Amino acid sequence: MGVNSVTLVGRAGRDPEVRYFESGSVVANLTMAVNRRSRDDEPDWFNLEIWGKQAQVAADYVKKGSLLGIIGSFKLDRWTDRNTGEERSKPVIRVDRLELLGSKRDAEASNFGGGGFGDSPSEEEVPF
Repeated sequence: MGVNSVTLVGRAGRDPEVRYFESGSVVANLTMAVNRRSRDDEPDWFNLEIWGKQAQVAADYVKKGSLLGIIGSFKLDRWTDRNTGEERSKPVIRVDRLELLGSKRDAEASNFGGGGFGDSPSEEEVPF
C-alpha cells in the first residue's frame, strides 16, 4: 500500500494561468509559497495543477497573494525539450481540494503587490 498525500497552506505566488479545452475541461496552474517555521528562512515554492470545478474557482477567486489551503498528491511531469532534445522534469502538486482561506482584508493586506479578491464569495457561492 502506498500513500501520496500533500497538505499545504501558503500564498499564491501569481495569478492562476487558466486553460480551457474543447472537451470542456479546465486546468489552472499557479505557484504557491509556503513559509518555514523560522522567519529567517526563505519560503518553499510549489507548482500547483488544479482541474475541473476547483480550477474554475481558482480562476475566479485566486489572485497573487491569496491565502490557500490545498490537499493533493505529488507527481513528476516529464517531457523532452523541443529546442535541445533534453529530457526535462518538474515536480507538481496535483490539487484534489482547494480551500480559500483568510478574509478579504487579509488578502488585500498581504497580496505581494497583486490585486485583492475583489468581492469575496459567500459560502453559498463557492461550489465545493
